[in-house]
Amino acid sequence: MVSIALPKGRLGEKVYSLLKSAGYGCREIEEKERKLLFLSDNGKVSYFWVKPADVAVYVELGAADMGICGKDIIDETEPDLYELLDTGLGKCRMCVCAKENFEDNEGRLKVATKFPCIAKKYYESMGRDIDIIKLNGSIELAPLLGLSDVIVDIVETGRTLRENNLAVFAQIEDISARLVSNKSSYNFKYAETEKIRLDLEDALNDKTR
Repeated sequence: MVSIALPKGRLGEKVYSLLKSAGYGCREIEEKERKLLFLSDNGKVSYFWVKPADVAVYVELGAADMGICGKDIIDETEPDLYELLDTGLGKCRMCVCAKENFEDNEGRLKVATKFPCIAKKYYESMGRDIDIIKLNGSIELAPLLGLSDVIVDIVETGRTLRENNLAVFAQIEDISARLVSNKSSYNFKYAETEKIRLDLEDALNDKTR
């Protein structure tokens, strides 16, 4: 049996729908049971829900054989695991944003973000000196209140930016949910994990036809 960590919330609902279409449906999940562990109807997969940011931790440390988590989490925390498949779910962008009238003078930047590692790597690749301000929420406020010059954050529709006179100045990378695997599990349960990957890939291909 293969254990899979699912991200809670809206993304998790999309992820479960994909797994169900790939043949790994679970009536216990759909019946909103209060259980912590769920068994798929075909008996081949066990599921459990965790916060999206924790999926990679459970997989890396072997509490789950596989999981689905955002590329932003993978790049920010750099967990020691295998990235097997881009599901295309939860698509968004990691961007540099600032006030619409922002002018970059190429000097030292103050960057507010929930993703300090991603921001640091991005600006290091450009040879820029920055001061990182780590925030946990309401990132858009930072440039409006003069706390930072720019922000590095996830942009989905861009509505919040527009409503606050902010704009995207650069795109760092595309973000989406990825199927990941614990390295030991991938070696010792290769046939099982690879079948799940292929079944999900087929389900994704069916959706695009």
